[in-house]
Amino acid sequence: MDAAASSDAPSVEIDDIQSGALRPRPVPYVGRFFFLRVDDRQAGRALLRRLLPAIDAGLPSADPSQGAWAAVAFTYQGLRALGVPQESLDSFPIPFRQGMAARAAVIGDVGESDPAQWEPPFGTPDVHIAVSALAPDAASLEKALERERAALRETPGVEVIWQQEVQQLPTGRTSFGFRDGISHPSIEGVGIPGSNPHEVPLKAGEFILGYPDETGNLPPMPRPEVLGRNGTYLAVRKLHTKVAAWRQYLRANTSSPEEEALLGAKMIGRWPSGAPLTLSPEHDDAELAADPRRVNDFQYREDDDRGFKCPAGAHIRRVNPRDANIIGVARMHRIIRRGTSYGPPLPEGVLEDDGADRGLVGVFICAHLDRQFEFIKSEWVNDGNFIGFPGEKDPVAGHHGGTGSVTIPGKPVRRRLQNLPSFVVTRGGEYCFLPGLRALRWLSELEN
Repeated sequence: MDAAASSDAPSVEIDDIQSGALRPRPVPYVGRFFFLRVDDRQAGRALLRRLLPAIDAGLPSADPSQGAWAAVAFTYQGLRALGVPQESLDSFPIPFRQGMAARAAVIGDVGESDPAQWEPPFGTPDVHIAVSALAPDAASLEKALERERAALRETPGVEVIWQQEVQQLPTGRTSFGFRDGISHPSIEGVGIPGSNPHEVPLKAGEFILGYPDETGNLPPMPRPEVLGRNGTYLAVRKLHTKVAAWRQYLRANTSSPEEEALLGAKMIGRWPSGAPLTLSPEHDDAELAADPRRVNDFQYREDDDRGFKCPAGAHIRRVNPRDANIIGVARMHRIIRRGTSYGPPLPEGVLEDDGADRGLVGVFICAHLDRQFEFIKSEWVNDGNFIGFPGEKDPVAGHHGGTGSVTIPGKPVRRRLQNLPSFVVTRGGEYCFLPGLRALRWLSELEN
C-alpha cells in the first residue's frame, strides 16, 4: 500500500497550509514577486487582514493550472516589524534569524555572488514581507494582482520596495535551454503524487512544521503553536544566468553540434527536452520527455551506478541523488523547488552577452533550513566529497570563478573538463517564513 495513503500517516491539515507550499506552479505561468517594507506595525497588520481573502489555501480539487494563487511570507525583520513578541522571535532557528546574507559563506555566495554585490534591497533589514502571485495567463494574474494593489492602496505605512516579473519563456525552458520543474517529491499524508514512482513518500515534517520528519521527531517549531504549525521556510533567491558564457564553454570544449548537445546534457543530467540521460543516454527523446509517467521514472543505483550515462557530478544528480551510493542519507536533505524564469531569452545561436538581466527566481521550501537547503548548497552543490570527487562542484550551479573542473566518466577513459567559469550568479536572497492560515490571522490580530 502507498505510504501516502497509510492509515498510520498523520493527517496533514491541508486547509491551513498556503498553496504556495505544496501546489506545483501552473504550466505555463506568469507571475510577480514583491518585497514590502512595513513602516507602521498597525498598517502591516491591516494589510494582512486585507490580503487574507486573496491567499488561497490547501489543494484545489480542480486542475491546479487553472486560476491564480497568492502567497505571503515574512523575514525575521518583518516579523519584528509586525510586533511579534521577542519570546516568539527567539524561538525561530538561527539561520532564519540571521538571514541569508549572513550565511553567504556557508552556502557559497562568494565572489560575484557575495552579498556586497547583491541587488538592493536584498540582504538589508528593509525586506519585511514577500508576496508572490502566479497564474497560467496574464488575465488571471492581473485579476489576482488587482486585489493586492487595492490592499496596498488602502494601507499607507507599507511600501513596495522591490518587484520582479517572471514568466515561462516562449521555448517553455530555462534560459540555458533546458526544461525545468519536472521533479516533485511525494509527501506522506498530502495526496499529491510524486513524480518519481520509485520514491517512498517522505514524512510531512520534512516540509511542513507540526508533523514528524524522517528522523521520527517533530522539527523545532516557532512558538506559540498557532504561529508555527503548518508553516514552512523559504529560501528565496534571484539567480542571474550567464547564458553566453555557458554556450561559449560548450562550444570551446566540443568539435560538433552533436558533441555540444551531449556535453550540455552531461553537465545538467537531462537533455533539453527534459529526457533524463539515465533513460536516454545517447540522444534526446522528446516522446519520452512528454510522457509524465516515464520522464522521472528512474533510479541511479540500479540504472547507472557508475555514472556512465548520467555523471555523478551532473546538476540533477547532485541536488537529488535519489538512491545513488553517496556519503550520507539523501532522504534527509530533500527540498521542494519552485523555479520561475525572468528576463528575455538570449537568441538561439548567439555567443556574446547582450547585457540583459535574465535568470531564475528560485523558491526552495523545507522545514530545516540548515539540514536541507544549506546542506545541499554547501555539501552537494559546492563540494564533491560526497560522491568521491573532492574539489569538484556542481558544473552548472556551483561557484567556479574560472578554476572549476568536472569529471565525466567514459569508456575506455573518463574526461575531466577544466577552467569552468561560474554560470550562475546570485543577485540576492532572503530566508522567509511562510505561515499557515491560522498563523496569518494571528499575526494580523497582534496587539501592541
